[in-house]
Amino acid sequence: MSSSLQQRPLDALGRYHAPHTSPRIASLVPSITETLFSLGLGPHVVARTGFCIHPEPAVREVPKVGGTKDVNLAKLIASEPTHVIVNIDENERPTVEKIARSIPNVIVTHPLIPEDNIALFQLLGHVFARPREAEVLSQSLLAALRGARSVGQSAPIESVLYLIWKNPWMTVSRDTYISAMLATVGWRTEPVQTERRYPEISTDDPIWGNVDRVLLSTEPYSFGDEHAREIANAHALRSPAQLIDGEMTSWYGSRAIQGLRYLSALRIDSKQLHKRSSLYIGATRT
Repeated sequence: MSSSLQQRPLDALGRYHAPHTSPRIASLVPSITETLFSLGLGPHVVARTGFCIHPEPAVREVPKVGGTKDVNLAKLIASEPTHVIVNIDENERPTVEKIARSIPNVIVTHPLIPEDNIALFQLLGHVFARPREAEVLSQSLLAALRGARSVGQSAPIESVLYLIWKNPWMTVSRDTYISAMLATVGWRTEPVQTERRYPEISTDDPIWGNVDRVLLSTEPYSFGDEHAREIANAHALRSPAQLIDGEMTSWYGSRAIQGLRYLSALRIDSKQLHKRSSLYIGATRT
């Protein structure tokens, strides 16, 4: 973890951002918005997307400037931010380039594995003068990681089909953050896919009956119990298809701490997972 201790933390594009003690921050990434509040920076957040819904109710006071893909540039600029935080996967490059023409401090993020959150905490803590708060989050994440990996090492590896969309069915490849999160507790996503990060799965693909588990994420597609029943009726599964809280697997930053604990609890509860057709959502949130 030596990278987390660097004296000049860099963003995902390798750029250095000088510390700022009185920032006005626009966050165009839901998990980053939540993380900023976790760092005690809520009063400095002046703009967010409509998908930035945590933490409640504090985030309601922050004005919306569109979505992650369709940012209202006029509203964003009118909020007069000193910094705009974006993500390579969640925000469109042409939009980010337009923002950079008006707002020089654009911080680009791109966590790919849970460990990358350490560097993210350190970057935000450095830029926005919250080093102690960043260190607290870093230590909490490291503890959650140790716990998750311990759980994963204590049981046989299981293959999972993690579905994120319907019509067509879509899953995640192993080079995604979601797959890396699941891997911490010994859940190996299938198929092994490198050409597309979010491959489509046909209804007659043998993968349905070959994986140990089919997990239905609650986002970006809002899967429900009816979809679990639909899949069970259409395929001979090894175990019932089950819902899983998508925020806990795909949101990085401070949510990753809860996410790792959540996944650890699910893995430990594997016997009950086999008996139920769906999971309560977010029951292990703190």
